[in-house]
Amino acid sequence: MSVHVKVILFACFTSYVASFNAQGIYKSIKTDYVVEQEAVISNVDFKIKLKDSKPKVSSPLRFTNQQKPKGDSYETYKPNWDDLDKRPLPTWYDEAKIGIFIHWGVFSVPSFRSEWFWWDWQGAKYNNTVDFMKKNYRPGFTYADFAPKFTAEFFNADQWADIFNTSGARYVVFTSKHHEGYTNWPSNYSFNWNSMAVGPKRDIVGELSTALRKRNLHVGLYHSLFEWFHPLYLQDKENKFRTQQFVKSKTLPELYELVNTYKPDVIWSDGDWEALDTYWNSTEFIAWLYNDSPVKDSVVTNDRWGSGVMCKHGGYFTCSDRYNPGKLQSRKWENAMTIDSQSWGYRRNANLSDYLSIEQLIDTIVETVSCGGNILVNVGPSHDGVIKPIFQERLSQMGEWLKVNGEAIYSSVPWKFQNDTVTPKVWYTERITDTVKTVYAIILQWPENGALLLGAPAPSKDTTVHMLGSDMSFTWAKGPSRGMLIKIPFIPYNQMPCKWAWTFKISNLLNS
Repeated sequence: MSVHVKVILFACFTSYVASFNAQGIYKSIKTDYVVEQEAVISNVDFKIKLKDSKPKVSSPLRFTNQQKPKGDSYETYKPNWDDLDKRPLPTWYDEAKIGIFIHWGVFSVPSFRSEWFWWDWQGAKYNNTVDFMKKNYRPGFTYADFAPKFTAEFFNADQWADIFNTSGARYVVFTSKHHEGYTNWPSNYSFNWNSMAVGPKRDIVGELSTALRKRNLHVGLYHSLFEWFHPLYLQDKENKFRTQQFVKSKTLPELYELVNTYKPDVIWSDGDWEALDTYWNSTEFIAWLYNDSPVKDSVVTNDRWGSGVMCKHGGYFTCSDRYNPGKLQSRKWENAMTIDSQSWGYRRNANLSDYLSIEQLIDTIVETVSCGGNILVNVGPSHDGVIKPIFQERLSQMGEWLKVNGEAIYSSVPWKFQNDTVTPKVWYTERITDTVKTVYAIILQWPENGALLLGAPAPSKDTTVHMLGSDMSFTWAKGPSRGMLIKIPFIPYNQMPCKWAWTFKISNLLNS
């Protein structure tokens, strides 16, 4: 590298460090400012040398357009949405149906209001957040001062993985970095603002990924493209995103680092909405992901890759937080939702009424899957690494229900009808094995008067009805005008197959 280039880079990163120092990111973590500058410059030198040495894995700052075998032919996905949207969704994702979302970071230390705490305090300056800081923390306290208190002393990756496995989930999406910029892995591009440098002093992403894979759970990583107060991002924003200093030195290197190091099956992108996808170089990254990355055949992406992209492009759609359209969609979609109805991150001051009941959670699962979606159920651990009992209880109850009714959920497909045409709170799914089609009617309320009238199914003389988890037989008759009337004998409470939402398995329908 020439002296001229080094001087420019040194000046740029000096400004970067000084700006973060002013916000407390480096000031409260490391007082040796000169050493910090040297670490920054050293990392830049390494990055450029890596690019020039032509390593086997493509450089974080370049996209290589090598051909990818698909069956007997060779196909490459070009870096444009028309081409990328043609990629088939890996089958594991649609079959999995149930995922767990985890929001955990420095915001888990104040654990007040939400994971947007830093922005609420020093960006939007909401009164209750500002007052909370004035009443509880010394003058001059910075957001970076929370980081050493992100201790994670009770974090046990195997314990977490057991909780998620018992819940019946098939994949887990973990927050590798939220909008605060703190990385839960020892990133080469986050310097002293990562989980190895300050706080837990551990590779959280690495530990959790290993534990999840031991239990055959797919690993997904959430990653925020932007950071609220990063000086290079703010500089690009001031330049109306005509420059890409932040993207080239932070966002993209982090993404390549995550994929090459941890090999996730889901890249859950977020923090994209202020700039177009061309600023983020989204299509170039996704093309590399689909063509050349170590997870090219298994990886799934969402739709948060730039302003105007959500619900239009991507591997599957999220469309909004807690998206639940209640009707069949033309593209695969996901309902990312929270057990705490008010926040994704842990809140110390949450009330019991803020948490979804198990009935509400199961209702949401059933409606989502019936309409062709996956559901991503969020929990927010506390700063010390504990998944609080209320979250554990909900996930345990979810797993209890799925043990009985999972046949109607996993690997299911939407039926011709999503909900019943006569009886409310009845949702349908279908499973197709070889030439056999089976319809599942999931009822959210136990029927009264010993009978269940269903308007959507058209029974044949060979139609049979069973309840998942029960050995009892159920007779039926044709409905008064259409459909079928299932006769339900008295079932003692202790012989019910489950406590919430029951599934009737209906075979040999005329309209299956």
